Amino acid sequence: MSAEVEKVVMPPAPAPVIAIDGPSGSGKGTIAHRLASLLGFHVLDSGSLYRLLALAAQHHGVALDNEAALQVLAGHLDVQFQQNAAGEAVIILEGEDVTNVIRTEEMGRSASIVAALPAVRTALLHRQQAFREQPGLVADGRDMGTVVFPDACLKIFLTASAEARAERRYKQLLEKGFSASLPALVDDIRSRDNRDINRPVAPLKAADDAIVLDSTQLGIDAVMERVMREIGQLPELKRYLRNGSAA
Repeated sequence: MSAEVEKVVMPPAPAPVIAIDGPSGSGKGTIAHRLASLLGFHVLDSGSLYRLLALAAQHHGVALDNEAALQVLAGHLDVQFQQNAAGEAVIILEGEDVTNVIRTEEMGRSASIVAALPAVRTALLHRQQAFREQPGLVADGRDMGTVVFPDACLKIFLTASAEARAERRYKQLLEKGFSASLPALVDDIRSRDNRDINRPVAPLKAADDAIVLDSTQLGIDAVMERVMREIGQLPELKRYLRNGSAA
């Protein structure tokens, strides 16, 4: 009697992840979106989830230090990430387009406050991990490579001096028609850095296996060139490059 050979079906390999972490204003969001476009990957702007939670708290009258209420709110966040006809990101919160609203300095400060709460981070962890879908994901944040995606195949920690980051933000605000104070922006960035580095859960830090890039004296193109060189050395990522080679 011949023995039947049981066919073993291996589960599909998880989608590859590129994790880009760093402090506020380091340029990680711009790099993440450029990489996602080049590779055809999905993109996760994890900071937007904390900004959205801060805005939802404002809408529902929840104090930013009410950890229990924020945890519940985070678990029921009614958010949609869409694209308009021009291919630009559109973020919908409770049926309202809040794409520009969450990018204000006020929302940035509020996001930094709620992001320091352990219960909030736990509530949003699985939501962030759910963005990992084929063909791959570029995730930017502050704990992508250390907590959310510790198995990411490439981890970049992008940093820059507080002064350089404030200068970039200052120019962005002026270009958008907003008034701004450069010294105030420097102080705000340093305050955010202090909160992010010293929070008890998932503090801002480079993963042990991350490649640290200081963009203080580098433009976006120079940073992209360095990251692309790293991608070109990883077969699991290089095959996604549309031109077949790293720039």
